[in-house]
Amino acid sequence: MKITELLKKDTLILDLEANTKEDVLNELVGKLDAAGKLSDVESFKRDIWRREEESTTGIGESVAIPHAKSAAVETPAIAFGRSSDGIDFASLDGQPAHLFFMIAASEGSNNDHLEALSRLSTFLMDTSFRDKLYAATTTEEIIQAVNAKEAEVEGEAEDSSDDATAKLLAVTACPTGIAHTYMAAEKLQETANDLGLAIKVETNGSSGVKNRLTKEEIDQADAIIVAADTQVEMARFDGKPVIQTGVGKAIHEAEDLLKQASSQNDVSIYHHEGGKSEDEEKGERTGFYKHLMNGVSNMLPFVVGGGILIALSFFWGINASDPDSPEYNAFAAMLNEIGGGKAFFLMVPVLSGFIASSIAERPGFAPGMVGGLIATTVSGASGASGGSGFLGGLIAGFLAGYVTLFVKKAFSRLPDALEGLKPVLFYPLFGIALTGIIMMLINPPLTQLYTGLTHFLESMGGTNQLLVGLIIGAMMAFDMGGPLNKAAYTFGIAMLDAGNYTFIAAAMAGGMVPPLGVALATSLFKNRFTKQEQEAGKTAYVLGACFITEGVIPFAAADPARIIPATVTGAAVTGGLTMLFDIGLRAPHGGIFVMGLVEGGAGTILLYAVSIIIGAIVTALLAGILKKRIR
Repeated sequence: MKITELLKKDTLILDLEANTKEDVLNELVGKLDAAGKLSDVESFKRDIWRREEESTTGIGESVAIPHAKSAAVETPAIAFGRSSDGIDFASLDGQPAHLFFMIAASEGSNNDHLEALSRLSTFLMDTSFRDKLYAATTTEEIIQAVNAKEAEVEGEAEDSSDDATAKLLAVTACPTGIAHTYMAAEKLQETANDLGLAIKVETNGSSGVKNRLTKEEIDQADAIIVAADTQVEMARFDGKPVIQTGVGKAIHEAEDLLKQASSQNDVSIYHHEGGKSEDEEKGERTGFYKHLMNGVSNMLPFVVGGGILIALSFFWGINASDPDSPEYNAFAAMLNEIGGGKAFFLMVPVLSGFIASSIAERPGFAPGMVGGLIATTVSGASGASGGSGFLGGLIAGFLAGYVTLFVKKAFSRLPDALEGLKPVLFYPLFGIALTGIIMMLINPPLTQLYTGLTHFLESMGGTNQLLVGLIIGAMMAFDMGGPLNKAAYTFGIAMLDAGNYTFIAAAMAGGMVPPLGVALATSLFKNRFTKQEQEAGKTAYVLGACFITEGVIPFAAADPARIIPATVTGAAVTGGLTMLFDIGLRAPHGGIFVMGLVEGGAGTILLYAVSIIIGAIVTALLAGILKKRIR
């Protein structure tokens, strides 16, 4: 059904009298009723408000499209209203709305209102079309503008038949594989459906690869979108048009990505062994961050599993793993050895190995592992014990990656007869040797720097320690699983590995606050959140309690200008309090399930819980104050 079949002169209001959201809806409903489109005004009004409670129909860009499918609709129709001053409609971009389209679909219609909604949304993203609606002085000009736009789009569709049949593929992946991965996939799929494009999206999540792309699908694809903040399998895309970017762009700019892919405008052919493609160089969150996150995401299982095993060993006593202690318990010692002696021992080598493999692919893994092992176990060429810890591990990972790239380039002109020796002999031999020699030389000064930094942070007290806690908490909440969050968490792990347990306590507490605080806000300020958000709030309680900061992402994506300041403030307060109270925690993950492992007994555990609760309350109150009423 065309928009011009639904939008008539008798359902147009060029100058709305309303100045609130409620007044706008009432005025547009009244216009539909006066045009004979409704059989029951109050019933239709209730259906319109029911839809608004699910999520605001203020789509941004000064536009709102309230709509409902209702038995009270006599004849499907669209009402249009315009406000020159603008009206607060709780729009997604937080800006006033000036153009309003109310879609009324009858109960028995075949999703006519959804089709019209999709078409209108596309039209209204066109700035020139909106300008024509603003400039119109008569109802005839409004109808004419809509007619012209519809004809234009139909003409483009006829001239772009290749786009309509374009076969697109996508891969999404984030470092933790919990939230961003699936949000990006859903947004790409949803937007592709709206644009009439065929797409299949593979997700590389925490539970593995889902909806894996087959070789046949890759061969037949017109273009591939790789939206990833961590390493994904790229060799299979050799010779195909590929756009490489971050998951954030897939969530917020899905339409632009899909249009670029379907038109193949400025999309480079990916060459697996030919260095970086043009798209990769321009991609968002590639390079340093992407390589770092590949290392961090693969290291996390060792951190979480090993850390919790160490923490569990303390149930038998803080010295239960020490054979010379009266508290000694053989099972506790076993848990401590598995967690600390083995899993934690592998953390830095794994971090380095996967950073290197992200840079140089598989040949970089072995040099990276060896470089990371040297960083944590050797102080210098003499073999003296010591090490530069996480700092050295990070440097070793990048060093090994780029050394391996150098080695691959150096042997790139060998005769074809020796091609098979490259991955099994030349790459590992020279990659490990060069990385190892360099690390043996630079490890002593790195060890001094790392040790000095650790001692400096450990010596902080009073106001300085409070400041560090504020910063860690704020970083954990700012980008909810992004680079700042991961940087703060990685710093906490580094200090945990160095024997200082206060920093990881601040990081975990700060990371729990955002979902807990927003969940509390949905309970205390129901008129600020849609029913859908209120339901999501129940889930956020659980995610926050489990230290999954990504649980707040849906709320922050819908209203970042209000939610992010609230979560950052609350988390900073919590981080500062935990450092002020000098609370230590030996477990790197687990949320409320490891709070019993807080050092200092019941009193300290209570202070830790209070710190988290205070931060959550601060976030909830700020969110309630900053967010606007939606009903």
